[in-house]
Amino acid sequence: MNAGPGVATRVLAAKVLEAVIHRGRSLKGELVTALAQLPDPRDRALLEAICFSALRQRARYDAALQLWLQKPLGEKDGDLRSLLLVGFAQIDAMGLPAHAALSATVEAARTLGRPHQAGMVNALLRRAQREGFPESDPAAAWSAWLRKKINLEWGEHANAIFQASAHAAPLWLRVNRSKGTRDEYASRLQEADIVSSIDPNLSDALRIDLPVAVSALPGFAEGDASVQDGSAQQVADALPLGPGAHVLDACAAPGGKAAHLLERDPSLRLLALDVDQRRLNRVRETLTRIGAQAEFRVADASDTQTWWNGEPFDAVLLDAPCSATGIVRRQPDVLLHRRPEDLSSLVALQARLLDGVWKTVKSGGVLLYATCSILKDENEHQLSRFVARTADAQPEALDARYGHAAGHGRQRLPGEQGMDGFFYALLRKRNSH
Repeated sequence: MNAGPGVATRVLAAKVLEAVIHRGRSLKGELVTALAQLPDPRDRALLEAICFSALRQRARYDAALQLWLQKPLGEKDGDLRSLLLVGFAQIDAMGLPAHAALSATVEAARTLGRPHQAGMVNALLRRAQREGFPESDPAAAWSAWLRKKINLEWGEHANAIFQASAHAAPLWLRVNRSKGTRDEYASRLQEADIVSSIDPNLSDALRIDLPVAVSALPGFAEGDASVQDGSAQQVADALPLGPGAHVLDACAAPGGKAAHLLERDPSLRLLALDVDQRRLNRVRETLTRIGAQAEFRVADASDTQTWWNGEPFDAVLLDAPCSATGIVRRQPDVLLHRRPEDLSSLVALQARLLDGVWKTVKSGGVLLYATCSILKDENEHQLSRFVARTADAQPEALDARYGHAAGHGRQRLPGEQGMDGFFYALLRKRNSH
């Protein structure tokens, strides 16, 4: 791409957004391909920031285009619409210097083979810079069926959910306690001019509110700290483990929760399962970076005959596949791709996993069910149905640190305490007499 400085990055950002918005592609997948084309880490960081900002604020920017364009863009204008979102995100959500954002984005229109529209792009970006954006309802980004569900299930909290999901999350770090204390790591951050804060409910976490490149974090490559949301870190608090316990992480990828458990107690005998070999390789890499040991197996956790040797587990963590509606701010393309039929198949899969792995829990042992969903079908209702059909499943109460009371579990909503939306439920297997 022989474009001027910064132009190639805007072109790639427009292509990623076009694929995600207009062709139903995954943001994560498209970014992998696009990032490989940018040698400079600063350009890669800019590309990611533009794509995430544009998708989080897509409803506002679409509303502005509807208002400002005399003739709406046609079906064949997906790349042009995407480029306009790229420009808007730089001026608005990212607050980049307007002259740089404008010239590179207008030049990108020419590079994309749209020289005749470069003037229009310039005019619209200047208008955005001058007037700002009209107010729009953040709920507009959510499809009608999801919006209805959130309103119905969360009533007074619904607006806060929509608002929080439209904004970037803070950066949460998990300090590796097997390599040093949280306070020591906070001092190292301070020396690197990185401001962090603690949450009294999270013993290994540091929160950073201004974006920082992972490469700037001291000792990151050596596993001294990892990036993991506060909600995900609470999984280790919710799962009661004795020293050297035999533990199953049933859907282990990408490995952050297994890593956290092993940082706290390297003597755990942990089996990390995942249905996908490539995803399991990521778990292995995650554990290698922090210097932890585990056993790895590619298997469908629900099909115990294919992987379980019959030795029961003291504890099972089932971080189940879900709709990801609690982490929209981290995966904004969820709002474009999630369908009602996806929910039905996810609910069926979660039930199958619960029934399967429950067999492997020893008498008196525990299972922690967790999702990054905020939908009751996957959480509260899923657990109610499981407990109703499982005679030896005894729910154990979790306290208010884990969010709102939700049936047999607890639900944190997106943005509460700066964390992701997350559900936790702890079940103990009654001793058989």
